Amino acid sequence: MVLLIGVLISERASRTILSTAVLFLLAGFVLGEGVLDVVPIASGDPIVGTLAELALFSVLFTDGMKVGWQDLRSAWRLPGRALLLGLPLTLLVTAVLAHYVAGLPWLESFLLGAVLAPTDPVFASAIVGRKEVPGKLRHLLNVESGVNDGLALPIVLVLLAVAGGTETEGWALAGEILLGIVVGVVVPLVVITLDRLPFLKAESKLQPLLTVSIGLLVLAICSATHANLFLGAFSAGITVASRGPEYRREFEQFGELVTELLKLAAILVFGALITPDFLFQEIPLLGWVFAVLAIVAARPAALLVSFIGANLPGKQRLAAMWFGPKGFASVVYGLLVLESGIVQADYVFHLVGLVIVLSILAHSSTDVVIARQFDDEDARQPTT
Repeated sequence: MVLLIGVLISERASRTILSTAVLFLLAGFVLGEGVLDVVPIASGDPIVGTLAELALFSVLFTDGMKVGWQDLRSAWRLPGRALLLGLPLTLLVTAVLAHYVAGLPWLESFLLGAVLAPTDPVFASAIVGRKEVPGKLRHLLNVESGVNDGLALPIVLVLLAVAGGTETEGWALAGEILLGIVVGVVVPLVVITLDRLPFLKAESKLQPLLTVSIGLLVLAICSATHANLFLGAFSAGITVASRGPEYRREFEQFGELVTELLKLAAILVFGALITPDFLFQEIPLLGWVFAVLAIVAARPAALLVSFIGANLPGKQRLAAMWFGPKGFASVVYGLLVLESGIVQADYVFHLVGLVIVLSILAHSSTDVVIARQFDDEDARQPTT
């Protein structure tokens, strides 16, 4: 029923402050244990981790296909600033806020900063999807969000290992990360090479399933070899986009629909975990102050520094600084922290959950309003 309502209002949502993401989040909250108890889900239930894992794998796979090497080479300066300078600065500012405002120890503060550093433009789809928004800004947000999930993941894994939250440490952890990248590169190369042999060729109507088979094969091999499946997914997406752009085009619509379905389902489940007690009793006042500052101060301050000397108009600069919505990567990384059992795991997860809730509400309700501020002259500016 929630999916049906979301689809029926999606066209209007694309033109107003309505948001399907907010709809699923609120539906999960109302249907969860804290209100109607229709969907009795707890954080330790297997379905939570499995659904979040599949959703993030799908997100990273499709995100990787948006940022092939050719895309990065065509206009890399602004995304490069946001990724190589903005991402570490966002992590650092968030960690400082977590330590001095929320009261977390330094290690857990940096872990929280790494969890909250990635962005997800799906919650600000009017910005990246509207033609009146300048192409330079859309390209910046698309590339940044497509890459920063994968860049933040190794940092989260290393910090979790240092905090004692994983059984894999040191060289074994590095091996899992490296093996995931290798699997993500080798599998697509082999499959694409096979498909291009003269005696092997996928039927045109089944061509999108070839890319699906690549994703499933990467998932299976990573699971069997204990390679990091998220980095495997991200590497596989980039490899497909770089080695066979035609596969990306054929997979695009089907892949986006599957990913969107998994993401909305994950939001629903995540909303069911957010109870009234979760928000108003288990998070102190300083936790709320931290959550607000993490949204309105951390990323804007980081990108303000990153864009010094950049060729980006002021209006677009402000939009990029504001639109850093927290999404599925942060949800899944937060669940990884919760399941790790480290000393501050519960408090860190509560702060992650609160920031994501506030981010979804704030960014999904302001994307259309800000998108309308750009006129046709801005939209015709080049993307390079």
